Amino acid sequence: MATKTAAKSGRYTAPKPKTEHHSPFWVPVLMSTMFLTGLAVIVLNYLSLLPGTQPENRYLFLGLFWVVFGFILAANYK
Repeated sequence: MATKTAAKSGRYTAPKPKTEHHSPFWVPVLMSTMFLTGLAVIVLNYLSLLPGTQPENRYLFLGLFWVVFGFILAANYK
């Protein structure tokens, strides 16, 4: 069985840049915090444990905002 090497296949693979940037440590911490906080607000809203007598849309939107913010951080995490 013959295996193709990069030279035989004719494909060029660019070398990795020497100054590859990585996200700071606080990015995954903040991302996880946003996910968990948003999830907690949504769950507590539907369990009626937040201020107010019934589940309210403002808490739902607040929780969704935090989850979306967590996804934005996840998309930019390197």
